[in-house]
Amino acid sequence: MSERFEAFIIPYWLNPRARLRILCFPFAGGGASAFNGWMDRLPDQVRVQTELLAIQLPGRESRLNEQTFIHLLPLLDALVPIIGRYSDTPFAFVGHSMGALISFELARHLRRQKQKGPSHIVVSGHRAPQLPDRQPAIHRLPDVEFSAKLREFGGTPEAVLQDPELMELLLPVLRADFSLCETYVYSDEEPLNCSITAWGGNDDGRASRAELLAWGTQSKSLFSLHMFPGSHFFIQSARAAVLQVLAHDLKLALRRLTIAGC
Repeated sequence: MSERFEAFIIPYWLNPRARLRILCFPFAGGGASAFNGWMDRLPDQVRVQTELLAIQLPGRESRLNEQTFIHLLPLLDALVPIIGRYSDTPFAFVGHSMGALISFELARHLRRQKQKGPSHIVVSGHRAPQLPDRQPAIHRLPDVEFSAKLREFGGTPEAVLQDPELMELLLPVLRADFSLCETYVYSDEEPLNCSITAWGGNDDGRASRAELLAWGTQSKSLFSLHMFPGSHFFIQSARAAVLQVLAHDLKLALRRLTIAGC
């Protein structure tokens, strides 16, 4: 792997002896920093065998002045060659909310391109893709109404919502991300060969337990569901419990790699 990382890749935990590479995809409006510090909380048994790279999408954090994606397919086309350059080691995807949708469709897009795909996917805080969206589209709402919806969803600090200058920077990114999700159209394909784990919040109105269980039909391999206390941003409020479950998942993924001779 090149020593020079792509703009899309933020290397939070590098390990030349890694047997499994974890690629993390952020939620709408979020950046790679959402996953900073995750490896610090994982057990040594996992840390010594893995590395963690976070996906940095355009329009935020280190890529603030770059054009955002408003539709999923162009983003997938941009990501496929990048993922290919990091596929020298078996890899897993972890995505929350919008990141779950991106990681799932990226795995299918890699398969269409006959490229190596993930050995495991964690889809967090997002209904199974074959299910209709119960929420009305909001990405075209006027700023005041759009901001009100963001307040309902949680995840955006009230201090940010009340700061006109910060909101001027944040709103275009959020609109683009919501557009990407709300214009998504599912197409029926064969289930993936990799295992899938779904995570959900007990009080998340955007992804119920039943909607998360439906992810099971998207895998020909193993499927599991873990529910956590909290609403849509349980990955922040229940972080310790989330990382404990992630550690368990990664241990299983590493064990399967051993069995497969990888």
